[in-house]
Amino acid sequence: MKRSGRLHPDPATFIQANLPISPVPAVPEILLHTAGPASGLWRIAGREEADPAPYWAYPWAGGAVLARHLLDRPETVIGRRVVDLGAGSGLVAIAAAKAGAAAVTAIDVDVNAIAAIGLNAAVNGVSIVALAADIIDEPPPEEIDLLVVGDVFYDPSLALRVMAFLRRCQAAGIEMLIGDPERAHLPRGELTRIATHGVADFGAGLAAKAVGAGVFSLSSIPKDATKPEGPAATA
Repeated sequence: MKRSGRLHPDPATFIQANLPISPVPAVPEILLHTAGPASGLWRIAGREEADPAPYWAYPWAGGAVLARHLLDRPETVIGRRVVDLGAGSGLVAIAAAKAGAAAVTAIDVDVNAIAAIGLNAAVNGVSIVALAADIIDEPPPEEIDLLVVGDVFYDPSLALRVMAFLRRCQAAGIEMLIGDPERAHLPRGELTRIATHGVADFGAGLAAKAVGAGVFSLSSIPKDATKPEGPAATA
């Protein structure tokens, strides 16, 4: 008989045993524990609808393009305090640390991602604080110079929540970089493209072809966007 209520294996132990370490395509300076066809991710991620998808097991294009950008332009992060939102594997956080950031915090809602980030940081010889939290409905984080955000615009409701959070961060004076291969829910009209790099969207499969992913900043809010409309505006 099969036993019900079977516990998931320890995340770190599972990742070390089943996800081999390999260089990231287009970002070979960084090594990650990456899932393959025989990794059996369901054993750790679960099969219930409420279980988070194991996005952390692959280097996605938005993270890859940000990592490439930070490593190529270390002046973007040298000496700065960086927060990686929706960090997944920790790819962008690791790139920021390698490029010379003073402190790096990686945040993700999935506790399995936090385990992966710790292991991946150790493999790359960098120090990262990894936190399991959902902060996008909260006030902007304090003591931060740069917020990096990759691959978060894949769902319409999530995209709206993220954009509201990014606007609050912008109002608080926090600089942001966004990485995305222009998925359907990317708010293109609110972003300014800074750079484009050819990277693999690894989550689409191990043999995924390179895509031209972009690095974006958040466009400024028009000065008159917050003015009241109608008769009250001229009262």
